[in-house]
Amino acid sequence: MNSISNIVKRVGVPRLIISSFLLLLLVTAIVQGQNIARLFSDVLVRFGMNLPLGLAMIPSVMCGAGMNFGLSIGILSGILGGLISIELGFRGMFGIIMALVISVPISSLVGYLYGKLLNAVKGSEMVVGTYIGYSVVSLMSIGWLLMPFKDPNMVWPIAGKGLRTTIALSNNYDGILNSLLSFRLVGVRIPTGLLLFGILVCASIWLFSRSKSGISIKVAGANPRFAIITGISVNQARILGTVISTLLGAVGIVIYAQSFGFYQLYQAPLNMAFSPVAAALLGGASTKSIKIFHVVLGTFLFQALLTIALPVANLIMPEGNLSEVVRIIVSNGVILYALTQAGGSSND
Repeated sequence: MNSISNIVKRVGVPRLIISSFLLLLLVTAIVQGQNIARLFSDVLVRFGMNLPLGLAMIPSVMCGAGMNFGLSIGILSGILGGLISIELGFRGMFGIIMALVISVPISSLVGYLYGKLLNAVKGSEMVVGTYIGYSVVSLMSIGWLLMPFKDPNMVWPIAGKGLRTTIALSNNYDGILNSLLSFRLVGVRIPTGLLLFGILVCASIWLFSRSKSGISIKVAGANPRFAIITGISVNQARILGTVISTLLGAVGIVIYAQSFGFYQLYQAPLNMAFSPVAAALLGGASTKSIKIFHVVLGTFLFQALLTIALPVANLIMPEGNLSEVVRIIVSNGVILYALTQAGGSSND
């Protein structure tokens, strides 16, 4: 009994519950005769395309600002950078690189302003971040209509101005990273380029966390009074953490879009922060402590659950749109459950 209790304590009840539900869905899929190799292929793609967005939570928690519910600000910066790269005619891998390059100064400036705002509302960062994210998404909905883009694949065909709701990337860089060095292993397609990019982001965060600036951010977030005594500017550390988190959100949406095949504008980014937050919490993070492993594990569990749940629900309830209702219930249910763990220990 003690060994079982120790296992439960080390793994954590949330991880055990989600893993058990995932295993039940997988067994159900096998019984239904689903193409398991294809399901695992989809899981790996969804995992790779969502991982950078989840990793954006790490610098935000490290600097003491909690989970970045204002991630939509970084996402909008990345979308703007991606659209500018399309407008300038960049294609293929170079198009992705230029989208990332253009997104960096935009997201850094926006992240700096966002960090200044969070310093003014210490203790309420997550609540304020949510409202700021919602407000900026609504403001940019007006901006998408007024910005002077001319690419016929992006603007409304009749009016000749104003961006479409969905911008297809089929002629630009749709699935470039997914296809890069990809191969099949026992029927499962491995999106090597996508996974390698995720590993690169993880390695960059790991190296940064061990640099002088990274250690300063962690000290400022963990113990502000001690940080002040040692000469660390807590406000500057919080701003730097927020800038990096916002920048990772911009990078993440570019990678997400190239896998998804579209940039979605207007109200689409409104709730995109909740899934990365839920993934980090499911992986064992808290609003005070987070590790790269927490994000990787949580993102895999969360995306695997959503990927397998939909086809299983389709066969169980093929009538009408019930399967979509089930998917919404499952996804929002997992997010809600994860948010209830927000105040827990990272070692629960």
